[in-house]
Amino acid sequence: MARALASLLAASLLLAGCGGDPLEQFGGPTMGSSYSVKYVRSASGPSVEEARGEVEGILAEIDQQMSTYRADSEVERFNALPAGSCLTLPAAMLELVAFGSKLSRDSGGAFDMTVEPLLNLWGFGPQSRGDQVPSPEAIAAAKAEVGQQHLSIRGHELCKDAPVQLDFNSIAAGYAVDRVVARLGELGVSSALVEITGELKAFGRKPDGTPWRIAVEAPRDDRQVAQKIITLDGLGVSTSGDYRNYFEKNGKRYSHTLDPKTGTPISHNLAAVTVVDESALRADGLSTLLMVLGPEAGEAYAEAHGIAALFVTRDGQGFVSHVSSRYRQLFEKEEN
Repeated sequence: MARALASLLAASLLLAGCGGDPLEQFGGPTMGSSYSVKYVRSASGPSVEEARGEVEGILAEIDQQMSTYRADSEVERFNALPAGSCLTLPAAMLELVAFGSKLSRDSGGAFDMTVEPLLNLWGFGPQSRGDQVPSPEAIAAAKAEVGQQHLSIRGHELCKDAPVQLDFNSIAAGYAVDRVVARLGELGVSSALVEITGELKAFGRKPDGTPWRIAVEAPRDDRQVAQKIITLDGLGVSTSGDYRNYFEKNGKRYSHTLDPKTGTPISHNLAAVTVVDESALRADGLSTLLMVLGPEAGEAYAEAHGIAALFVTRDGQGFVSHVSSRYRQLFEKEEN
């Protein structure tokens, strides 16, 4: 993909001294941003060259399938089709659409993978023409081509009954993290931390026997600041926020996170939400969903669905943090 998934978790690794098997690491550009892999290499584990080849092969496959920034991708082939069309797509893409449709139904439409026309209209999409505040008429016209409900899966095909544009950017990085973690496990890696455009997952222990620890970024426009330090083993983390990707017009702030139901940027006081889950894909999608819902509805949704979430809301010139019951259970010792 050719765009970073903005406002995500900034992974700040707290690496302790080494001992035992070596800690290997590599990384590079991907999805308009970057990726990094750190893993403990055992005697039977893969070399850096082998691991890098496997990881970059996965990333290249996802790019070929899901990038909205290359005309030859599978998703762009689908997006070019008119209403009433179907296209045979890889099983992974269909599974992600099904996952997105479930999130959309469960949240009353707060999550939607077809908002690209609105993103372009507001200046945040792949075909945008710069930051702008569109007219109500333009928003209404774009909303007519938005709606997860217009997608349906029929066997191996994805169909649409309206000229919607499918966009995987809200979940592709989390999916990529899960794919890479699974492949490293197949290669014999028992401890690693994988980060792709800010989405991450860690499992196992570092060479000195201590767990992987990461810093959840505080919502600051000017610099990166660690808000909380959490320990991970078999957990994925995703943060969505409005504090990095936005523009201002006439003194008003417009976030890149859009509410599909209104067709406009979110306007509540939720600055960021971090979700922790065994699946980085699920954490990725849920962080977006909760960010759209806002502080009250988002916290209620997290409680109802047993989601481990950290909410950071604006309060005057500062910020206030709230955590869900599941988050408190996971990190109760670290919160004290």
